[in-house]
Order: sequence, then C-alpha cells, then structure tokens
Amino acid sequence: MNKRNLTIILSFMLLILTIITGCKGGGGASSGGGDTVVIGSKNFTEQIIVGNMMADLIEAHTDLNVERKLNLGGTNVCFEAIKKGGSNNGIDVYMDYTGTGLVDILQMEPTTDPDEAYNTVKKEYKEKWNLVWLEPWGFNNTYTLAVKEEFAAEHNINTFSDLGKIADQIVLGCSMEFVERPDGLPGLVDKYGFQFKNVKSMDTGIRYPAIDNDEVQVIDAFATDGLLVSHNLKILEDDKQFFPPYYAAPLVRGDLLDKRPEIADALNKLANAITDEDMQQLNYQVDGEGKDAAKVAKEFLQSKGLI
Repeated sequence: MNKRNLTIILSFMLLILTIITGCKGGGGASSGGGDTVVIGSKNFTEQIIVGNMMADLIEAHTDLNVERKLNLGGTNVCFEAIKKGGSNNGIDVYMDYTGTGLVDILQMEPTTDPDEAYNTVKKEYKEKWNLVWLEPWGFNNTYTLAVKEEFAAEHNINTFSDLGKIADQIVLGCSMEFVERPDGLPGLVDKYGFQFKNVKSMDTGIRYPAIDNDEVQVIDAFATDGLLVSHNLKILEDDKQFFPPYYAAPLVRGDLLDKRPEIADALNKLANAITDEDMQQLNYQVDGEGKDAAKVAKEFLQSKGLI
C-alpha cells in the first residue's frame, strides 16, 4: 500500500472516530455525558439563594451540566427567558411564586386559597407554554407593607386599613416592579383606597436604608425578608386579604422534563422543606451578615443531607 492510500485511509478513520466521539458526548461536556441545563433567577437575594440551591441539587443528583444565569432581572425578564429556553440563549429553570404567576403573568383575579392558586397556574402554564410547576418548597413569600415599630406604636397602626387613615401624610418607598404590577401598588390602591403623599420607586436593597433614615415611612416587603428583623420593622396585617399566596416552586420547561425527568426528582427533594422562618434566616445571612449567597445555599443543602 503506497503512502498516499495509507494517508487517505488514516484520515478517513480519524474522521469516523471524531464523529463517534461527538455523538457520545451528547449535549454536554461533562464526563457523565449529560446535557446542559440553564438555571436562572430574578434579581433579589432570595432568588439568588434558591437559584443556587436548584443548581446544586441538579448537579448532585443528575449527570447534567449546569449553567447559572442568576440575578437576571424581574419577573417578565425571567419568564421571557424560560419561554426561549437555554439552548436559545434563555433559561430552562427558575423559581417563581404562585401569586406572581396567577396575577402578574396570567392576569387573573387573585385568590386567598393556596391550593387554588397553585392548581390554576400549574394547569394554565402547561397548556399555554408547556411550562411545568414542580412541588412548592414550603415558604410563602407574600408581599406585605412594613413600618418602623415605633412609628406603628405612635400612630396605632396594625393593619393596612389603619395605614390608610394617614396614607396622605406619609411616603411609600417600594420596588420599581411593585409600582407597576397589578398585584402590587395599583391593585392595593383599588382595594384600600390608599392616597400616599408620595411614592418613591427604588431598588429593593435601598428601601431599608430609606426607611431607617426617614426618607420614607412605609415600604413594600416580602414576608421572608431577612432585614425585617434586623431593621426593627413591623409587618402590617393585610386585613382585606388583597395579596394572594406566593408559594415558591421551581418552574421548568416541559420539553426538558420529557427528556430528563430526573430534574423533577432532584428539585422535589426540597418539596415543603423550607419554612417562612427558614427562608427569612437564609436571606438574613446574605443581606444582614454579608455572606455569599452560593455558600449559604450549599450549607443549607448540606445541613439537610441533600448534597
């Protein structure tokens, strides 16, 4: 056999070997040969913590590669990203809240029944976008309003209705998303008739220094915010039950789950496992003590024996 023919044969064999190796590699680069799943999150502490938890669980209990696209933005940013999918420069998984899905995305009337809210979003998301709500993780990150403890005592404020009596004398500080969402300020004004002296929209992290410095007298907050405790704030009672339940649950692309159902098994390991107080403490470790969100997430999973 001459050198030319030998070279052709060797080149052909090398090409075949390359093709076979590529096929075995599938969609990912890990030694396990798994595809890549892209985890996203919204742009506040709790979301970054649970985003890391989801990524850690999938890494620990599947052979999938995990890409983290955390701190993306608000609800609509993440929702549009998951509709695109990770292979189209979007995401495949993020944590959302039942009340947010019901009112903000589906534009449906709120309900105070947690099961009704969950069952509705689960059905509607699957039918409309082939997006799957997995089991809730247990905590209810509902919106609330908060004031300083001494301010509440001075004005005898315990409920939203109490606040309404002096709303025209005080300034509300709230997130930019809260100003626009139907389950935020617009709906709250319709329900309670609030007429605040002024409304200042601001980044979520600025609200607490603002109320500390009396730049605002009331802020929107999440019930699981860690800084509520450290800033000595009083959570007011939503006495007309305006805010729907906001139970947190992983939201996953249905086409991905069809191919890799083990993702659901991994993420459901935390089903009903995190209380409101647990989440508040986890948030405080980051916002109050300055710990790294990824480290806080990993330590919590280790304490549960899940990684």
